[in-house]
Amino acid sequence: MYISTLILKNFRNHSYASFDFSHRINVIEGDNGTGKTNIAEAIYYLSIARSFRGAENTDLILEGKEKGEIQACVHEGKITRQINIAIVKEGRLITVGGKPVRKLSELSKCVNVVLFEPEDVFVFKGSPKARRNYLDISLSKKSVVYLDYISRYEKVLKQRNNILKSPSIDRVLLDATTEMLIKLSAPIIKFRQMYVKDINQTLSKIMHALTGESKTIELVYEPFVAYDDNFIDTAKKAFEKGLDADLKKKSTSIGIHREDFYAVYDGANIASHGSQGENRMAAISLKLAPYFLIEDKDKRPIVVLDDVMSELDDNHKAKLIEFLNKMDQVFITATNLEIDDAAIYKLKKKEKEVF
Repeated sequence: MYISTLILKNFRNHSYASFDFSHRINVIEGDNGTGKTNIAEAIYYLSIARSFRGAENTDLILEGKEKGEIQACVHEGKITRQINIAIVKEGRLITVGGKPVRKLSELSKCVNVVLFEPEDVFVFKGSPKARRNYLDISLSKKSVVYLDYISRYEKVLKQRNNILKSPSIDRVLLDATTEMLIKLSAPIIKFRQMYVKDINQTLSKIMHALTGESKTIELVYEPFVAYDDNFIDTAKKAFEKGLDADLKKKSTSIGIHREDFYAVYDGANIASHGSQGENRMAAISLKLAPYFLIEDKDKRPIVVLDDVMSELDDNHKAKLIEFLNKMDQVFITATNLEIDDAAIYKLKKKEKEVF
């Protein structure tokens, strides 16, 4: 999968920008403030219709304009798709081949992007929420069924929390939403366990390629209760035990929305025992791992690395570049980066208009 052309209109700081990309490595180069990350953001937006920076629609539109646009020509084997996204303050309109896209799952089928951003270096040391987001986004791109389960779970969770916040709690309705959460949790946990198992098949190989070290790294997933033949009964008991806390806090304190995973590197938790460099390379390895879980090469994701090189020494830069050369389309943002045979796109700072 690769993007051949990208056009931005009134998107972030780009009033108009047009690119013809290489289907291999593309380097977006320029000083700070030139809009390198904005291009990475636009490419990612094509996949999930959401900013990886948590930006609202109004933040994506060039100041003073009513609408921002992203247009791209995306290739998947012999299939070519023209994707247009119009962003306004009230929402967005997405079309693929001129036909409106009603569900985000339809867009994810057309464009798959894996992203590394600077904040990802703290993925193992940071909040569990960031790690859950990694699982949910990665799995939602891989499976429409998972996306449906997690979407339904979030709706029921919101209903349960609203019940807990109400002045007079309807216990029958509370029990019904609790039961629904438990039923939805079972397949979600199963998906997560299988995905972590798949990631572990390739994670150590990537880490070894990027570091030269032969140490093993493995993700350890922690479901809120053990997933076995007694899951339903065990989960019910866990919710019953946590009910007093839920009533006091007026929110659901346990469940798949509170789960976590950690990484064991060379026999120890990398967050507490690994060096900053080891955590950085482990984070990059984790973000690249989904690329190798897709057997159909035409469907393998576009790789976007935002400012990944700035904190790497020359040895690790060389190893990462060598590894990226094995992939299909890759985008790297940097202030200055030389890669043999890479396509270089240099951005310049725009002068402010004077009236």
